[in-house]
Amino acid sequence: MSTIHLGRYLFERLKQVGVNTVFGLPGDFNLVLLDKLYEVDGMRWAGDTNELNAAYAADGYARVKGVACMVTTFGVGELSALNGIAGSFSEHVGVLHVVGVPSTSSQAKQLLLHHTLGNGDFTVFHRMSANISQTTSVITDLTTAAAEIDRCIRAAYIYQRPVYLGIPANFFEQDLPSALLDTHIDLSLKPNDPEAENECVEQITRLLRKAAHPIIISDACASRHNVKVETQQLIDVTQCPAFNTPMGKGTIDENHPRYGGIYVGSLSKPDIKSTVESADLILSIGALLSDYNTGSFSYSYKTKNIVEFHSDHMKIKNATFPGVQMKFVLERLVQRLATEKLPHVPADVPKPLPPNNDTLPDSTPLKQEWLWRELSKFLVEGDIVITETGTSSFGINSTTFPANTLGISQVLWGSIGYAGGAVCGATFAAEELDPNKRVILFIGDGSLQLTVQEISTMIRWNLHPYLFILNNDGYTIERLIHGPQAQYNEIQSWDHLQLLPVFGATDYETYRVSTVGEWRKLTNDKAFQKNSTIRMIEIMLPVMDAPTALIAQGKLSEQMNSANEYKE
Repeated sequence: MSTIHLGRYLFERLKQVGVNTVFGLPGDFNLVLLDKLYEVDGMRWAGDTNELNAAYAADGYARVKGVACMVTTFGVGELSALNGIAGSFSEHVGVLHVVGVPSTSSQAKQLLLHHTLGNGDFTVFHRMSANISQTTSVITDLTTAAAEIDRCIRAAYIYQRPVYLGIPANFFEQDLPSALLDTHIDLSLKPNDPEAENECVEQITRLLRKAAHPIIISDACASRHNVKVETQQLIDVTQCPAFNTPMGKGTIDENHPRYGGIYVGSLSKPDIKSTVESADLILSIGALLSDYNTGSFSYSYKTKNIVEFHSDHMKIKNATFPGVQMKFVLERLVQRLATEKLPHVPADVPKPLPPNNDTLPDSTPLKQEWLWRELSKFLVEGDIVITETGTSSFGINSTTFPANTLGISQVLWGSIGYAGGAVCGATFAAEELDPNKRVILFIGDGSLQLTVQEISTMIRWNLHPYLFILNNDGYTIERLIHGPQAQYNEIQSWDHLQLLPVFGATDYETYRVSTVGEWRKLTNDKAFQKNSTIRMIEIMLPVMDAPTALIAQGKLSEQMNSANEYKE
């Protein structure tokens, strides 16, 4: 019988589900495992600069390709990754976190090993991860090892949550039947209960028949749980006005004639706010209703006719249908509505903000309001646009995305510096899909300082992202929330354009842009529009300059914090 080492089996399985790059750092409890990666054709080890960056990179990779893998070592390595893993859990991102743990014999003897707490407890770190994982497993039995590896990979993909897989060091070279690889992991969803699904479709159809002004709102989980196509079909068949949330930006084609823009509660454009909040039926797809995603919970619907589509349940008005998955409901609903003649007259759709059509002199200093609308002219179909928590994630809502543009922003978890790691993983993924696909990062000068080392990984692999650094001399989003003059919102200024050569780049481009004329000249350059090399572009901005929505959000956040403190 032909056999394969357990370590190689893991990486062969990952390759079968589309994972070609593995993130993480070496450590003495995972080194033999990493040897096995190099035995698999088409696999590469990214070799990140620290475990937190690796977790962010894996998150960015998974948002592009559907699932990712990160490998760390026991204790010191896995704990350094947990902030990134928590973000993936919060925001529904499928990351398999593989941890090389001490051998089973060392654990049985409770040896006082390095990377432990010195108390003989080898399960404590596993228990920590269990709270931010969809499921966990530590391999202890070779006869079930392959099934456990398959189960963990499937769970990360299906549920779009992190999964923890611990493998003792003495298992990496244990033999498994290689024939197990012939049957691929089943990544299909299990069917819904037919009666519950039928009831959902019937109730939604009845609500649509009665509605005069229905609308559709698409949020983050429409992308994470792969229902963007079905959402688009629902818009087509109903002709409802359709809106994204900030976290859902890019889930609806922004050039679709029924697309109306971004709804973010009281921070919305007046015509968007009026259309959404006067609707008599709201179809909400994949909602993650966090404070920054809702204008500090300022949604103000006038109707109670709300249908919520989620990955693992449906909610229709006050009735909840546990276990009914939205993908199948959407498919059935679209089929049903294709034969229905809905009574509502398609309402007018708010017009999204067009790109700038101004005559500003070239010498005009750059401001955020102008910049984000102007960015629409630079983007092309298929781009991946990554925005950091702060001015970028709010400003991007004023940009019109071309078709098939993927927006990545960690609005819910909001870990400063996330985008600096995520851009690395997203660029690896983009290169695997299409070497011409562009990955464009916007990150503040303060946020960059948390994860700047990951630029080194991208240089090492000759990746070609656009790195736009918004230099507003500190933590502007924090200044807008509280402490505009506070010393704790200041940072040490860096010479950003020296970073690429410092990290060893020999083929690169750097630019400093401070006026609208310099921006126009750069972004209209045909050579610049092609991702032929890694580029860093420093955008010089006034300290307190920010998108209007962020300024308003900052005021709301401070009011909420003050009110909550008073109540306590």
